[in-house]
Amino acid sequence: MNANQPVVPLDVPALAVHHVQKAFRDKRQRRLVNAVQDISVVVPRGEILGILGPNGSGKSTLIRMMATLLVPDTGSVEVFGLDVLKHRLEVRRLINRVSVEASFFKKLTAEENLAYATGLYGVPNRDAQRRARDILERLGLPSHKLKVPLEQLSRGQQQKVAIARALLTSPTLMLLDEPTTGLDPKSRREVQDFILEVRRTHDATIVISTHDMDEAERLCDRVAIINHGRFEAIDTPASLKARYGPTLESVFFTLIGEALEDALEDGV
Repeated sequence: MNANQPVVPLDVPALAVHHVQKAFRDKRQRRLVNAVQDISVVVPRGEILGILGPNGSGKSTLIRMMATLLVPDTGSVEVFGLDVLKHRLEVRRLINRVSVEASFFKKLTAEENLAYATGLYGVPNRDAQRRARDILERLGLPSHKLKVPLEQLSRGQQQKVAIARALLTSPTLMLLDEPTTGLDPKSRREVQDFILEVRRTHDATIVISTHDMDEAERLCDRVAIINHGRFEAIDTPASLKARYGPTLESVFFTLIGEALEDALEDGV
């Protein structure tokens, strides 16, 4: 943890979501679309929680509310006991988010982007450069790529820089929104290995959204299956498989299929 981060208490959950809901207005159909519906979850310190669902299921909306980027319509989100609305600045010092649409100053080099990001968190530039090289080397990105403008890097290389940017600030809570989407199998494995290492060595709590069944099973202590903005089930991969099917994929299709049947019966 860097010196600018708030003191993190040991006796409260890393993340607590209480009856959160979020709707958006569909301008074309002139109606409200419920993106997240009455979701509650408590994530203890040190856990990796996976949020597994199809496209449009509410994964990203939920993570954006955890990250203080969206305001819930109802309900609350707390990070280490701090309400994300009342204590937004303090919360942002404790978290970092990596998303599939990682944003950068594309004309600047990877090194310049990382220096800007870490400067916001008070990380000394010399330390940041050393750690950036180490992290990117672990992720399979050559150090000379730090001198290349982001717009000249591949999609996978940009995603590795985004992951390095998040890890450089030593976040206590990492919010990873489909972080390996678009990566080749080797790069995906390198990122997954590094996520596990960060949890082990930095006392980090991690929430990761994905639609990759193998990734969820490999990384996550618990998995929440989300569909139409609701959690259909949340448990360890082993417990989910014991209840619903021999593989996480079969669990997913069993739960999503049942949710679809219920919706059709209700006339949705």
